[in-house]
Amino acid sequence: MNRLAILASGSGTNAQKLVEHFRQHASAEVVLIACDNPQAGVLQRAWDLSVPTYLFTHARLKSGTVLHELQSLHVDLVILAGFLRLVPLEMVAAYRDRIINIHPSLLPDFGGKGMYGDRVHQAVLAAKKMESGITIHYVNERFDEGAHIAQYRCPVLPSDTVETLAARVHALEHAHFARTIESILPG
Repeated sequence: MNRLAILASGSGTNAQKLVEHFRQHASAEVVLIACDNPQAGVLQRAWDLSVPTYLFTHARLKSGTVLHELQSLHVDLVILAGFLRLVPLEMVAAYRDRIINIHPSLLPDFGGKGMYGDRVHQAVLAAKKMESGITIHYVNERFDEGAHIAQYRCPVLPSDTVETLAARVHALEHAHFARTIESILPG
């Protein structure tokens, strides 16, 4: 059984979709949702889904306490679902090619520190791009620069606002994130 942990900082809709998907899966389960924001909606979602949570500070992330928690639970794969911090080098090394992130643009465009959520969609619209989408990628030592696993695209419409583009990109996340993770699991 592949043991999955989700790191999140926000509302948690992707985390919820992942938990629901892997409850139907014979060889993987979400064993933990870890969060660095005590006000994040993902904590309530985890509670509603009866998934154990782990709330941590930035200092604990940097000190290796979060890594120790993941290792003590024998986590096989770490999934970033709206997690807004840079993963420490020690954690990247311990989980080399076993930390997966989702980003709301077609990387390498509109990635990097500070590029998340509506900021990404605003940048896409300001650049007058014809398409946007999502990138699912491995995590390395830098924001949004790990090897790509998959990209999924959607058009940017002339009438789009940040909200309408965000909704279309979010639909791609919900449709593809869990299945893409499933496709790379051993067994």
